[in-house]
Amino acid sequence: MEKLVQFLNTYRSISDAEAEIIMSHFELKHFKEAAYLFTGGNVCNSLYFVVNGILRICAINDKGLDITHYFIKEHQFCTILDSFNNCNIAHGSIQASSSVEVLEISRKNFQKLCLNLPFMADLVDRVNQERLLEKIRLKNIYSGEDSTNRYKLFLREQPDIVYRVPLNHVASYLNVTPQSLSRIRRNVK
Repeated sequence: MEKLVQFLNTYRSISDAEAEIIMSHFELKHFKEAAYLFTGGNVCNSLYFVVNGILRICAINDKGLDITHYFIKEHQFCTILDSFNNCNIAHGSIQASSSVEVLEISRKNFQKLCLNLPFMADLVDRVNQERLLEKIRLKNIYSGEDSTNRYKLFLREQPDIVYRVPLNHVASYLNVTPQSLSRIRRNVK
């Protein structure tokens, strides 16, 4: 739990009393690789803070292919934001791309936390806004590049993810087949 408080302290000073209130609303959970924390077709009622491991936001496209939209690593929040904020049905899912340890807070408990500590709503919104901008930046740098250059950029921009998640997750994130990615990896040193 202290990792969450340390992370929040980078945005705002959190007192010991506030830290206790925050921690009392989160629950520590462990998931094995490939486990789904949330499955699309439902309303996402949880917000996760990744303590250890990597999650991915994924979906099945209209061709039936499993697509990775984003990776979420340690010290980042993860949810299907529109669904969590507005109670909309989500199309995407949240899956463990490695074994993960997360702190989970339900929407109901998040609302209670925000009543107790009103600054939390703005703080989490600010963190989510920064993360959304980073996701857009990452997607934009891959745009217009061939598959080899996308992989090279991925190695440069997200080196802490590339060897920690299954090859097929990286391939779907980069929009290449696993076979092509294997070939590219052999040729890129």
